[in-house]
Amino acid sequence: MGILSRTSYVIRSKINSLLNRAEDPTQTLDYSYEQMRDQLQQVKRGIADLTTQKKRLEMQKRRLEENVEKHNGQARTAVQQGREDLARRALEKKKTKMNQIEELERQISDLQSQQDRLIEQKNELQSRIEEFRTKKETMKARYEAAEASTTVSEAMTATGEEFEDVGRAIERAEERTEDMEARAAALDELHESGAFEDVLSDKDSIDRELEQLSTDSGVEGELETLKAELGEDEAPAADVEEEVDLEDVDVDEDVEAELAELQEEENR
Repeated sequence: MGILSRTSYVIRSKINSLLNRAEDPTQTLDYSYEQMRDQLQQVKRGIADLTTQKKRLEMQKRRLEENVEKHNGQARTAVQQGREDLARRALEKKKTKMNQIEELERQISDLQSQQDRLIEQKNELQSRIEEFRTKKETMKARYEAAEASTTVSEAMTATGEEFEDVGRAIERAEERTEDMEARAAALDELHESGAFEDVLSDKDSIDRELEQLSTDSGVEGELETLKAELGEDEAPAADVEEEVDLEDVDVDEDVEAELAELQEEENR
Protein backbone atom coordinates (compact mmCIF):
# COMPACT_ATOMS: atom_id res chain seq x y z
CA MET A 1 0.00 0.00 0.00
CA GLY A 2 1.43 3.34 -1.06
CA ILE A 3 1.76 6.44 1.06
CA LEU A 4 -1.17 8.16 -0.63
CA SER A 5 -3.37 5.09 -0.24
CA ARG A 6 -2.48 4.72 3.42
CA THR A 7 -3.09 8.43 4.03
CA SER A 8 -6.46 8.24 2.31
CA TYR A 9 -7.35 5.14 4.33
CA VAL A 10 -6.38 6.82 7.61
CA ILE A 11 -8.36 9.95 6.74
CA ARG A 12 -11.43 7.91 5.85
CA SER A 13 -11.07 5.97 9.10
CA LYS A 14 -10.84 9.17 11.14
CA ILE A 15 -13.82 10.70 9.39
CA ASN A 16 -15.84 7.52 9.85
CA SER A 17 -14.95 7.46 13.55
CA LEU A 18 -16.01 11.09 13.98
CA LEU A 19 -19.26 10.44 12.13
CA ASN A 20 -20.00 7.41 14.30
CA ARG A 21 -19.52 9.46 17.47
CA ALA A 22 -21.62 12.32 16.12
CA GLU A 23 -24.35 10.07 14.73
CA ASP A 24 -27.65 9.98 16.56
CA PRO A 25 -29.26 6.55 15.95
CA THR A 26 -32.76 7.93 16.41
CA GLN A 27 -32.19 10.56 13.73
CA THR A 28 -30.68 7.94 11.43
CA LEU A 29 -33.70 5.67 11.90
CA ASP A 30 -36.12 8.52 11.26
CA TYR A 31 -34.18 9.52 8.14
CA SER A 32 -34.19 5.94 6.83
CA TYR A 33 -37.93 5.70 7.48
CA GLU A 34 -38.55 8.91 5.55
CA GLN A 35 -36.42 7.64 2.68
CA MET A 36 -38.46 4.47 2.49
CA ARG A 37 -41.68 6.47 2.53
CA ASP A 38 -40.34 8.60 -0.31
CA GLN A 39 -39.63 5.44 -2.29
CA LEU A 40 -43.16 4.24 -1.61
CA GLN A 41 -44.54 7.52 -2.88
CA GLN A 42 -42.45 7.20 -6.05
CA VAL A 43 -43.84 3.70 -6.63
CA LYS A 44 -47.37 4.99 -6.13
CA ARG A 45 -46.76 7.80 -8.61
CA GLY A 46 -45.37 5.26 -11.08
CA ILE A 47 -48.46 3.10 -10.69
CA ALA A 48 -50.67 6.15 -11.17
CA ASP A 49 -48.81 7.17 -14.34
CA LEU A 50 -48.96 3.62 -15.71
CA THR A 51 -52.67 3.37 -14.94
CA THR A 52 -53.22 6.67 -16.74
CA GLN A 53 -51.45 5.36 -19.85
CA LYS A 54 -53.47 2.16 -19.75
CA LYS A 55 -56.72 4.11 -19.51
CA ARG A 56 -55.74 6.18 -22.52
CA LEU A 57 -55.06 3.04 -24.57
CA GLU A 58 -58.37 1.56 -23.45
CA MET A 59 -60.19 4.73 -24.55
CA GLN A 60 -58.37 4.59 -27.89
CA LYS A 61 -59.33 0.92 -28.25
CA ARG A 62 -63.01 1.74 -27.67
CA ARG A 63 -62.89 4.41 -30.38
CA LEU A 64 -61.31 1.92 -32.78
CA GLU A 65 -63.97 -0.65 -31.93
CA GLU A 66 -66.61 1.95 -32.71
CA ASN A 67 -64.90 2.61 -36.06
CA VAL A 68 -64.89 -1.12 -36.79
CA GLU A 69 -68.62 -1.24 -36.26
CA LYS A 70 -69.02 1.85 -38.41
CA HIS A 71 -66.95 0.44 -41.30
CA ASN A 72 -68.80 -2.84 -41.03
CA GLY A 73 -72.11 -0.98 -41.43
CA GLN A 74 -70.71 0.99 -44.35
CA ALA A 75 -69.64 -2.18 -46.14
CA ARG A 76 -73.06 -3.75 -45.56
CA THR A 77 -74.82 -0.67 -46.99
CA ALA A 78 -72.49 -0.54 -50.01
CA VAL A 79 -73.19 -4.20 -50.84
CA GLN A 80 -76.91 -3.58 -50.62
CA GLN A 81 -76.51 -0.70 -53.08
CA GLY A 82 -74.35 -2.76 -55.39
CA ARG A 83 -71.21 -0.76 -54.69
CA GLU A 84 -68.66 -3.45 -54.14
CA ASP A 85 -65.81 -0.94 -54.46
CA LEU A 86 -67.11 1.07 -51.54
CA ALA A 87 -67.77 -2.10 -49.57
CA ARG A 88 -64.20 -3.25 -50.22
CA ARG A 89 -62.74 0.09 -49.04
CA ALA A 90 -64.87 0.00 -45.89
CA LEU A 91 -63.76 -3.53 -45.15
CA GLU A 92 -60.10 -2.54 -45.65
CA LYS A 93 -60.49 0.26 -43.08
CA LYS A 94 -62.21 -2.19 -40.79
CA LYS A 95 -59.28 -4.56 -41.06
CA THR A 96 -56.80 -1.77 -40.35
CA LYS A 97 -58.71 -0.73 -37.27
CA MET A 98 -58.92 -4.30 -36.05
CA ASN A 99 -55.15 -4.67 -36.41
CA GLN A 100 -54.70 -1.49 -34.37
CA ILE A 101 -57.09 -2.86 -31.77
CA GLU A 102 -55.02 -6.03 -31.47
CA GLU A 103 -51.85 -3.96 -30.98
CA LEU A 104 -53.56 -1.83 -28.36
CA GLU A 105 -54.76 -4.93 -26.58
CA ARG A 106 -51.18 -6.23 -26.38
CA GLN A 107 -49.98 -2.86 -25.05
CA ILE A 108 -52.83 -2.73 -22.56
CA SER A 109 -52.00 -6.26 -21.45
CA ASP A 110 -48.35 -5.34 -20.95
CA LEU A 111 -49.30 -2.24 -18.99
CA GLN A 112 -51.67 -4.31 -16.88
CA SER A 113 -48.88 -6.76 -16.12
CA GLN A 114 -46.57 -3.91 -15.16
CA GLN A 115 -49.31 -2.38 -13.05
CA ASP A 116 -49.95 -5.65 -11.24
CA ARG A 117 -46.21 -6.09 -10.63
CA LEU A 118 -45.85 -2.53 -9.34
CA ILE A 119 -48.86 -2.93 -7.08
CA GLU A 120 -47.35 -6.12 -5.68
CA GLN A 121 -44.03 -4.35 -5.12
CA LYS A 122 -45.84 -1.43 -3.57
CA ASN A 123 -47.66 -3.70 -1.15
CA GLU A 124 -44.46 -5.48 -0.26
CA LEU A 125 -42.60 -2.20 0.22
CA GLN A 126 -45.46 -0.86 2.32
CA SER A 127 -45.34 -3.97 4.53
CA ARG A 128 -41.59 -3.58 4.93
CA ILE A 129 -42.05 0.08 5.81
CA GLU A 130 -44.62 -0.76 8.47
CA GLU A 131 -42.34 -3.44 9.86
CA PHE A 132 -39.42 -1.04 9.83
CA ARG A 133 -41.52 1.62 11.54
CA THR A 134 -42.33 -0.81 14.36
CA LYS A 135 -38.67 -1.75 14.76
CA LYS A 136 -37.68 1.90 14.52
CA GLU A 137 -39.97 2.93 17.35
CA THR A 138 -38.76 -0.02 19.43
CA MET A 139 -35.12 0.84 18.80
CA LYS A 140 -35.73 4.52 19.54
CA ALA A 141 -37.41 3.61 22.82
CA ARG A 142 -34.51 1.33 23.78
CA TYR A 143 -31.93 3.92 22.79
CA GLU A 144 -33.69 6.71 24.68
CA ALA A 145 -34.02 4.45 27.73
CA ALA A 146 -30.33 3.55 27.55
CA GLU A 147 -29.43 7.21 27.05
CA ALA A 148 -31.54 8.21 30.05
CA SER A 149 -29.94 5.47 32.16
CA THR A 150 -26.49 6.60 31.09
CA THR A 151 -27.34 10.21 31.87
CA VAL A 152 -28.58 9.25 35.34
CA SER A 153 -25.47 7.16 35.98
CA GLU A 154 -23.21 9.99 34.89
CA ALA A 155 -25.19 12.42 37.03
CA MET A 156 -24.91 10.12 40.03
CA THR A 157 -21.16 9.81 39.49
CA ALA A 158 -20.80 13.57 39.21
CA THR A 159 -23.03 14.01 42.26
CA GLY A 160 -20.85 11.63 44.24
CA GLU A 161 -17.77 13.65 43.37
CA GLU A 162 -19.58 16.88 44.23
CA PHE A 163 -20.68 15.40 47.55
CA GLU A 164 -17.07 14.60 48.34
CA ASP A 165 -16.12 18.20 47.59
CA VAL A 166 -19.00 19.42 49.75
CA GLY A 167 -17.90 17.13 52.58
CA ARG A 168 -14.37 18.48 52.41
CA ALA A 169 -15.73 22.03 52.33
CA ILE A 170 -17.83 21.33 55.44
CA GLU A 171 -14.79 19.91 57.24
CA ARG A 172 -12.78 23.01 56.37
CA ALA A 173 -15.63 25.23 57.54
CA GLU A 174 -15.85 23.34 60.83
CA GLU A 175 -12.10 23.65 61.39
CA ARG A 176 -12.19 27.40 60.70
CA THR A 177 -15.22 27.80 62.98
CA GLU A 178 -13.46 25.96 65.81
CA ASP A 179 -10.36 28.13 65.31
CA MET A 180 -12.49 31.29 65.45
CA GLU A 181 -14.29 30.09 68.59
CA ALA A 182 -10.97 29.26 70.27
CA ARG A 183 -9.57 32.66 69.29
CA ALA A 184 -12.67 34.44 70.61
CA ALA A 185 -12.41 32.54 73.94
CA ALA A 186 -8.72 33.42 74.23
CA LEU A 187 -9.43 37.11 73.58
CA ASP A 188 -12.18 37.10 76.23
CA GLU A 189 -9.81 35.52 78.73
CA LEU A 190 -7.09 38.09 78.01
CA HIS A 191 -9.62 40.90 78.28
CA GLU A 192 -10.83 39.68 81.67
CA SER A 193 -7.28 39.31 82.97
CA GLY A 194 -6.47 42.92 81.99
CA ALA A 195 -3.76 41.93 79.56
CA PHE A 196 -5.15 44.33 76.95
CA GLU A 197 -4.75 47.25 79.34
CA ASP A 198 -1.10 46.31 79.87
CA VAL A 199 -0.61 45.99 76.15
CA LEU A 200 -2.27 49.33 75.37
CA SER A 201 -0.32 51.19 78.10
CA ASP A 202 3.10 52.63 77.25
CA LYS A 203 4.39 52.08 80.85
CA ASP A 204 6.58 49.15 81.72
CA SER A 205 6.19 47.00 84.87
CA ILE A 206 8.63 49.10 86.95
CA ASP A 207 6.70 52.30 86.16
CA ARG A 208 3.45 50.67 87.17
CA GLU A 209 4.92 49.34 90.48
CA LEU A 210 6.39 52.75 91.37
CA GLU A 211 3.09 54.41 90.57
CA GLN A 212 1.27 51.93 92.81
CA LEU A 213 3.74 52.52 95.68
CA SER A 214 3.35 56.27 95.31
CA THR A 215 -0.42 55.95 95.41
CA ASP A 216 -0.31 53.70 98.48
CA SER A 217 2.12 56.08 100.23
CA GLY A 218 -0.08 59.07 99.51
CA VAL A 219 -3.12 57.32 100.88
CA GLU A 220 -1.28 56.21 104.04
CA GLY A 221 0.00 59.74 104.61
CA GLU A 222 -3.41 61.26 104.22
CA LEU A 223 -4.84 58.63 106.56
CA GLU A 224 -2.29 59.47 109.26
CA THR A 225 -3.10 63.15 108.87
CA LEU A 226 -6.78 62.49 109.35
CA LYS A 227 -6.06 60.39 112.46
CA ALA A 228 -3.90 63.12 113.94
CA GLU A 229 -6.52 65.79 113.31
CA LEU A 230 -9.23 63.68 114.83
CA GLY A 231 -7.05 62.87 117.85
CA GLU A 232 -6.40 66.56 118.55
CA ASP A 233 -10.11 67.41 118.28
CA GLU A 234 -11.22 64.66 120.65
CA ALA A 235 -8.72 65.38 123.52
CA PRO A 236 -9.94 68.92 124.54
CA ALA A 237 -13.50 67.87 124.23
CA ALA A 238 -12.94 65.11 126.84
CA ASP A 239 -11.38 67.60 129.36
CA VAL A 240 -14.12 70.25 129.04
CA GLU A 241 -17.24 68.14 129.10
CA GLU A 242 -18.06 64.47 128.96
CA GLU A 243 -21.31 64.72 126.97
CA VAL A 244 -21.27 65.17 123.25
CA ASP A 245 -23.97 67.12 121.53
CA LEU A 246 -25.86 65.87 118.46
CA GLU A 247 -23.81 67.92 115.99
CA ASP A 248 -20.54 66.28 117.17
CA VAL A 249 -22.16 62.85 116.76
CA ASP A 250 -23.14 63.71 113.24
CA VAL A 251 -19.58 64.84 112.44
CA ASP A 252 -18.12 61.61 113.82
CA GLU A 253 -20.53 59.56 111.75
CA ASP A 254 -19.55 61.47 108.60
CA VAL A 255 -15.89 60.87 109.32
CA GLU A 256 -16.49 57.21 109.92
CA ALA A 257 -18.35 56.95 106.62
CA GLU A 258 -15.52 58.64 104.73
CA LEU A 259 -13.00 56.33 106.38
CA ALA A 260 -15.11 53.32 105.38
CA GLU A 261 -15.22 54.51 101.76
CA LEU A 262 -11.48 55.01 101.71
CA GLN A 263 -11.00 51.53 103.16
CA GLU A 264 -13.19 50.03 100.45
CA GLU A 265 -11.31 51.85 97.69
CA GLU A 266 -8.02 50.59 99.17
CA ASN A 267 -9.32 47.04 99.21
CA ARG A 268 -10.24 47.33 95.57
